[in-house]
Amino acid sequence: MDNKKATLELGTKPVGKLLVQYAMPAIVAMVASSLYNMVDSIFIGQGVGPMAISGLAITFPFMNLSGAIGAGIGVGASTYLSVKLGQKDYSTAQKILGNSIVLKIITGILFGAICLVFLDPILRFFGATDNTIPYARDYMVIILLGNVFTHLYFGMNALLRAASKPRHAMYATIFTVVLNTALDPLFIYTFGMGIRGAALATILSQMTALCWQIWLFSNPNELLHFKRGIYRLDGVIIKNILAIGISPFSMNACACIIVIFINTALVKYGGDLAVGAYGIANRIGFLFFMIVMGINQGMQPIAGYNYGAEQYGRMMKVLNYSMIAATLIMIVGWLVGELAPYPCARMFTTDEQLIDIAIRGIRINMIAFPLIGSQAVITNFFQSIGKAKISIFLSLSRQMIYLLPLLIVLPPIMGVDGVWAALPASDAVAFITAWIVMYRFMKKHKQSLS
Repeated sequence: MDNKKATLELGTKPVGKLLVQYAMPAIVAMVASSLYNMVDSIFIGQGVGPMAISGLAITFPFMNLSGAIGAGIGVGASTYLSVKLGQKDYSTAQKILGNSIVLKIITGILFGAICLVFLDPILRFFGATDNTIPYARDYMVIILLGNVFTHLYFGMNALLRAASKPRHAMYATIFTVVLNTALDPLFIYTFGMGIRGAALATILSQMTALCWQIWLFSNPNELLHFKRGIYRLDGVIIKNILAIGISPFSMNACACIIVIFINTALVKYGGDLAVGAYGIANRIGFLFFMIVMGINQGMQPIAGYNYGAEQYGRMMKVLNYSMIAATLIMIVGWLVGELAPYPCARMFTTDEQLIDIAIRGIRINMIAFPLIGSQAVITNFFQSIGKAKISIFLSLSRQMIYLLPLLIVLPPIMGVDGVWAALPASDAVAFITAWIVMYRFMKKHKQSLS
């Protein structure tokens, strides 16, 4: 009953308090998740060397592609779940839980197995050279062997947030960061495993947190819990999960393609160290973007529930609060990137050449950060209310329509700076596009939103 009451509060409690209640645990969890990846990079850079940082950066497309599949199911299921809870359709909500778990297991195993078979050719395609492929291979073999656990861990966290348990999702993420931070130096230094130790620490941390998540959903007193009859795949449920999840899947899949272009262009115009510098710059920027993602995750169940309950005023209010908060966060990120790039780069490496390249990359990459916050929130808003086509368009426009052509055109003209400059240029155009789409949506639904 307590869990059902918490769900009903999404439609009654003051929106500002709700957003803080849901977003703060998500923000803590997302920052922890970002630190989780950053810790690996720091230990690898300081303990293995600058070329290992570049090897790790080569694996980013793998992470994006795996994340694309995971987000497609996880975000699709959690959003669909939020809408059904708003409609008080608890029977369907139970089936969404079971179906999403089965999908996670199937896709996690298939993705890991297929990528392991073709690992070396894929890494070469992603931009690996003779200098970086040994590091990338050692890392990805262990990550891919545990891929199914990674998919389940992130999927369970999304479902916990949708089931009005944002704090539990936060606890799971914080636990993985703490455990990973403890295991990294043990495996990398004490056991002498190098980059493989970082990968093993990652998988073991996620597996441990997954055991706790499974225990939470095994409680029959909870509104949503594991039970017989919910695991049989339902065509309608699968279709709706995938229809909503196609937006985050497309965004992450496109990110995979984009990183491949970035890596190959950086190797061509700047060498292996330029790839490592991108890995550093990406980790720094990602920290602030993950805070925005936390705001989005806090907004998602509130917007989804109130859209399902036809309380459009509350839906728009949470959108506005989220955009303001996200913009402020990205302004802080912009200040850090422009004013303190050296200490940011120095965390990852002592190699002065790599630091110099990373400083320039950080400054160029983060120059348009104040625009990114509201653009990301608007994209997630349409996803949260099930407007998959609009969300897909906004996701694809930034990466495929704007960034990809810039990555093709600018580097031959500007060299390695052209690769860096393509990123903020596409952010600026995507920002304008998102606001045009939002304006048209509000104009079209003016009567119902007022």
